Amino acid sequence: MSYTPKNNRDGIRNSFLMPNEIFALGLEGGAILVYTYLRCCENRETYQCYPSYKTIGKAVGMSKNTVKKYVDILRDKGLIETENTSVVTAKGQKRNGNLLYTLRPVEEAVKLFYEEQSRRLNEEIGRAQALKNIEKFGIQVEKSA
Repeated sequence: MSYTPKNNRDGIRNSFLMPNEIFALGLEGGAILVYTYLRCCENRETYQCYPSYKTIGKAVGMSKNTVKKYVDILRDKGLIETENTSVVTAKGQKRNGNLLYTLRPVEEAVKLFYEEQSRRLNEEIGRAQALKNIEKFGIQVEKSA
């Protein structure tokens, strides 16, 4: 049996690019999946979208709380910015709306990631040097409980 694709869809319009650098950030698979969904939804001119946690969760097979956890991780990694929105109901009541997501350039997130890795490495080197000096000079250090 052979597969014949249907030509009733515009392949370019119904697809999006995913930068390879996303895999350099040490993200969990769930975070990559949520980011992928946001990339799929984003407006290609404004780089923004506003799906709810529930909508994202339904699309990627996660609970709202799990989606929120991964959105927080993506924000911390510099891949997205979020902004609260509000809506006015038919009865005139103001309610919280979905988050407005702005997808940031992945290159900036990668740069931020490597800067953080460098900072941590420098801290470790500093600790190791301090321990060497402590041993060298025979200084007694009380261990905290």
